[in-house]
Amino acid sequence: MWRKRTLLLWALLSAFALSAWSQDAADSEAVRPSGVSGPIRKAKAVTARDRDRDTDNADAESKSARETKSSKSSHASSHRKRAKAKQDTQDTIPAPTEFTPEGIPKTTAASVIVVDANSGKILYEKNADQTRPAASTQKLLTALIVAESGFLDRPVTVQPTDTMVDPVKLNIKAGDTYQRIDLLRALLVKSPNDVARCLARDNAGSIEAFAEVMNRRAQQLGAVHSHFVNPNGLPMPGQYSSARDLSLIARAAYANQTIRSIVCLPQLVFRYANGRTRELENTNKLLRRVPYCNGMKTGYTDAAGKCLIASGTRPGRDVIVVVLGDSSSRVWRDASALLSWGLLM
Repeated sequence: MWRKRTLLLWALLSAFALSAWSQDAADSEAVRPSGVSGPIRKAKAVTARDRDRDTDNADAESKSARETKSSKSSHASSHRKRAKAKQDTQDTIPAPTEFTPEGIPKTTAASVIVVDANSGKILYEKNADQTRPAASTQKLLTALIVAESGFLDRPVTVQPTDTMVDPVKLNIKAGDTYQRIDLLRALLVKSPNDVARCLARDNAGSIEAFAEVMNRRAQQLGAVHSHFVNPNGLPMPGQYSSARDLSLIARAAYANQTIRSIVCLPQLVFRYANGRTRELENTNKLLRRVPYCNGMKTGYTDAAGKCLIASGTRPGRDVIVVVLGDSSSRVWRDASALLSWGLLM
């Protein structure tokens, strides 16, 4: 009996040990994620506290990601704002200018003159009587003659010969009709050559006849070192002017209220005869760069270089600056420096 009980107990212990060994073997053979060794950890039950903690962690990670993204976005936005601010600064504040011992801004232009617009007193000059191509700055004389002729509300019908000009055109079409004042505004703001020809032909009957009117009016103003052949300033043999002569023409134009009300416009909406509209931006960049500038006219050809007649005002003083034969990189700086100097001296 005792032997039977011993064998039974041994059998039970053996069966228990065999069962435990089988379970361990099954666990050791379980499929694992690739590259992961060691025993598998069984998943624990997820409690509400665990779930809340995981949610908080996910929110924290999401918040961190959002903050990182926001930081990058803010950095990019800040960079764009700094770049725009830098560009705006470049557009509004001229680069530093060198001065002579007398405190006059140095310029690279071939000819320069600064005059008091009211009294005509010469404040500064450099090669002011040197005869040079004037480019589109001579359109101030074209505009002055048209404005002084009056009847600016009268219609002008464009002729085929008015459109036969390059390179800067407004593309007015033969047969279209406009008021003189609308063409005059376009001429002074955007400087189209076809508009100059149209106004000249309307005023005097032909380009040649209008050139005679230009020379006669220039002589009356004392601009005796000038000779004009066309109304737009495109290169022609025998056409020239000087900084001094252009300052005399500019003073007369500055005194004309019609012209003065136009040359100060930063932009203008032009309506074509077919009803289409186009915004014209003034070619005079100083109107957008310096607050005291209130006109007047730009010009450029290969022969003339960069040219600019600029006017400015402050209480008690009006100044006109003429810069001829300058470079693209310096004309705005030179003119604005001379204008500021003339107004504040």
